[in-house]
Amino acid sequence: MGKKWKSLLALICLIWLIFGVFTFTKIGYQYIGKSYFQSENFQHELDNFQSELGPLVLNRPNADELKSKIEVTTNEIEEHRNYYGSLSDQVASIHAQYEGRIQEAADVNATELMTKLENERDEKIKDITTNFQDDEYVREKIQAEKEALVDQYIKSAQVEAKNFAKNYNYWSYELTNTETGKMFSSGNVSDSSAYKIKYTQQHPLSTWNISDSLSHIFYSNEASLDSDSFRETTDYIGTITISKSAAQSADVMEGYERFTRNQYMFFIIWLTSIIAAIFAWKGRKEVLQTVQGFPEKNHLNKLRIDIQVALLFITGCMYWFSSYATFEAIEHAYQSNYVNFFTNFLFTLLVLIVLGIAFLVQLIWLYERVNTVKKLGDNLKDSYLWGLGDSLTDLFLNRSIALHSIVMVAAAFFGGGSLVATMIAGGFPVFVFGVCAIIGIPAMVVFLSRMGYLNRIMKDTKDMADGRLNRDVKIKGKSPLAKHAENLNHLREGVRTSMHEQAKSERLKTELITNVSHDLRTPLTSIITYTDLLKKSDITDEERKQYIHILDKKSERLKVLIEDLFEVSKMASGNIELHRSRVDLTQLVQQAVGEHEEDLVQARLDLRMAMPHEPLYANVDGQKWWRLIDNLIVNVLKYALEGTRVYVTLKRTANGDAEITVKNVAKYEISENADELFERFKRADASRHTEGSGLGLAIAQSIVDLHGARMSIDVDGDLFKVIVRIPFV
Repeated sequence: MGKKWKSLLALICLIWLIFGVFTFTKIGYQYIGKSYFQSENFQHELDNFQSELGPLVLNRPNADELKSKIEVTTNEIEEHRNYYGSLSDQVASIHAQYEGRIQEAADVNATELMTKLENERDEKIKDITTNFQDDEYVREKIQAEKEALVDQYIKSAQVEAKNFAKNYNYWSYELTNTETGKMFSSGNVSDSSAYKIKYTQQHPLSTWNISDSLSHIFYSNEASLDSDSFRETTDYIGTITISKSAAQSADVMEGYERFTRNQYMFFIIWLTSIIAAIFAWKGRKEVLQTVQGFPEKNHLNKLRIDIQVALLFITGCMYWFSSYATFEAIEHAYQSNYVNFFTNFLFTLLVLIVLGIAFLVQLIWLYERVNTVKKLGDNLKDSYLWGLGDSLTDLFLNRSIALHSIVMVAAAFFGGGSLVATMIAGGFPVFVFGVCAIIGIPAMVVFLSRMGYLNRIMKDTKDMADGRLNRDVKIKGKSPLAKHAENLNHLREGVRTSMHEQAKSERLKTELITNVSHDLRTPLTSIITYTDLLKKSDITDEERKQYIHILDKKSERLKVLIEDLFEVSKMASGNIELHRSRVDLTQLVQQAVGEHEEDLVQARLDLRMAMPHEPLYANVDGQKWWRLIDNLIVNVLKYALEGTRVYVTLKRTANGDAEITVKNVAKYEISENADELFERFKRADASRHTEGSGLGLAIAQSIVDLHGARMSIDVDGDLFKVIVRIPFV
């Protein structure tokens, strides 16, 4: 036998095993160790026979006996009296009923009819009035109603007794009343019996006095008999049997034969299921290998995991239904025609096997797909439901949009569902149309309006993406879409600012290259020129000394430029190490400014310092911070107007900072953006006639950035002010 055929046989054995377990758990308790007379069907028939035997045969009362037990309670009298309301309400109702009819008779001069209607009305009013005046009058009416019920019951019981004797003619019984000693018998209980049950004093037969099938005569009526008077039981001892001869001609024997045949069939199924379990266990490896090699597996695994699970569930449901249909073909659809029976059984069994194979194969494929935690996680994240969950999560990122969406969907479902339901029920759905008009139409208008606004926002967004940034997105109302439009406008402004900054950066980059080239080329040109002059032999010693002095000065100038440029580059890249310590800024500023007091005097600048009386500490690199202050003072010496005052201030601010301020009047007009003075090689002297590298403020800014401090420039006309703030310790 080939490997595939062996695995197919193992799968069929497994399916048969599952079917055997299914049938055993469902009806095994009905057939294991039991006979037909212990089956549920026969016990149900026995219960019906016993429940009707007492009230229809053994305990059937006569009319006088039942009527003697009738009682009328005070509650019944009050209920009968006030059933249609109070006396005034009932009288008013009677007048209203006859008023129109009497008036119609008067209009046509039907005097006799009018008199008859008035007498009839007065009789009813008199009867109602008497109801409220005389309890005995009401009691007699209720008594009469109950006696009528008794007569109705007696007639019904006689008919039911005849039907009972006809339907259960194969039963024989001989029973004696334990109280009165009266005996009842039918048939011959001494015949050879197919079934027999004996009742003794210890285990008597308790029978009702009123049949369940006739009790509705009393209990459904508003003036019902007292149930306790009729739902009594009476005990009997004796024998109930079904003779073999009677069983042959009765339906009971057909049930007996069906039970026996089904019992044998299920025993065969359960026995073969045990054998099938052995073959299924032996062929389990071949089944796994064969299923893993099916080419269809690759196509199924291309589906997302939730679709595969849904297909497995559908196949499983069909498999379960086919199992139930196969079970029904054995248990309930057994016919005397064996050909039809086996044809139906084999067909349902074939369907069961095909669906079972499909279900088990899909189950194995699914297990292989998720048999590790990683595989399970990857497949779950790739599923449609996971994506739907992400979408729902995204929906609730904005609660307002989520609420609007839920309301719109609910309105659509409510309106459409109500309309369809009303049309199916019939009639003109005026109410539903009204509700749709009140709720649905406004919801539709709001929805279309929002969709139109969304399209406008999308159009403006596309214009922004294409570079057209000169027009704002229109903001309408306070909806989430309006908030989104506002954010788009902020984004547009940000893009425009970014583009402006980029253009500014490109301009500053160009100026940087130009300025660097100019500042480096100037001393370098001088060096080359005077070097060529020194090569001449006809120059005097005095000229030679003068040329060498100029070369020395220009070389020093070039050296300073290169060193400053190298230092500011290191600082800008962060490739420099700080040695922080607790430094007294008061002393540091005084010493750094004191180094340039003579230079300030020579530059005809009047220094004014304002220092705190107590030490003001900060956690800084003392050497770098000295360079910062020195650069600020050197900047003053180069660009301050002669004969003006220079202010150097150190103070402690209210927000916990140490603030250094340097103010002076500029020698040159500062026409450009003051912030650009922090750029490298940028000078207030645009013509670049002054000495300097143009890196002083850039180096100062880099030192401030390295310390996490803040530095700003404020220009007011010719007043130039630099402010440095750093947290004090």
